[in-house]
Amino acid sequence: MKLFRYRTAEGVRPGLIDVQGVARDLSSHVSDLGPETLGASVLADIRTLDQSALPEISGEIDYAPCVGQVGKFLCIGLNYSDHAEEVGATPPEHPILFMKANSAIVGANDDVRIPRGSKATDWEVELGVVIGAAAKYVTVESALEHVAGYCIVNDVSERDFQMQLTGQWTKGKSCDTFGPIGPWLVTADEVADPQNLALSCDVNGTRMQTGNTDKMIFSVAEIISHLSQLMTLHPGDVIATGTPPGVGMGQKPTPVFLRDGDVMELKIQGLGQQRQVLRADG
Repeated sequence: MKLFRYRTAEGVRPGLIDVQGVARDLSSHVSDLGPETLGASVLADIRTLDQSALPEISGEIDYAPCVGQVGKFLCIGLNYSDHAEEVGATPPEHPILFMKANSAIVGANDDVRIPRGSKATDWEVELGVVIGAAAKYVTVESALEHVAGYCIVNDVSERDFQMQLTGQWTKGKSCDTFGPIGPWLVTADEVADPQNLALSCDVNGTRMQTGNTDKMIFSVAEIISHLSQLMTLHPGDVIATGTPPGVGMGQKPTPVFLRDGDVMELKIQGLGQQRQVLRADG
């Protein structure tokens, strides 16, 4: 299923894209898409609905973040062998973990704000993993059983803040609007192999990133298993699994960064697409 959350005058409501590609409202069956409704039993109930009987959503959809009440926004760094190469980094022995503030989360097509003082705001298309069942000390073999679904994440990054402000990467990753997720949460049963998905990111109509999740150093299952040895993963947690080559800081001979008015367009096979316009904070 392709599930989403959308904004109305009355607030955010859940919806789904039916088999004919029609957007329909789910609010008479679930109150939201979040920690309480991402478990296997609720998703199974949604699958049994007569989708044609659900109210059709008319007009353009204003997508909210595809998951509400996110508990943890976990991110994996340098997880594509070809991306590590482009930035001159040694591939890690274990998944590199950093956190992105939940306050960075916005919808797939919301504007991205360039923070005051920024000189190096960058793009990163990533496969997002949404946890649906609590995971603690899980094996690689059973890890995917804990996944509710997948989505697109743009791990927007301010490289000067990330590298020059002393400390951990979180400073450059957590600015307001730096975490677009969605437009859809595509349930795990519709993603046959998360390690074979094409990703891309265009900036102002020029293809900057092209990749495939088969180049991940650590697979989705390995990431979940590893993190679950360190902390309990809860329903509604989001994991961004790393980015392929082509980010702005990796451009040769001179890095390229985002400016006011630029447009980012991101796609992942089967998961839809995002479009964000950059706006400078005053």
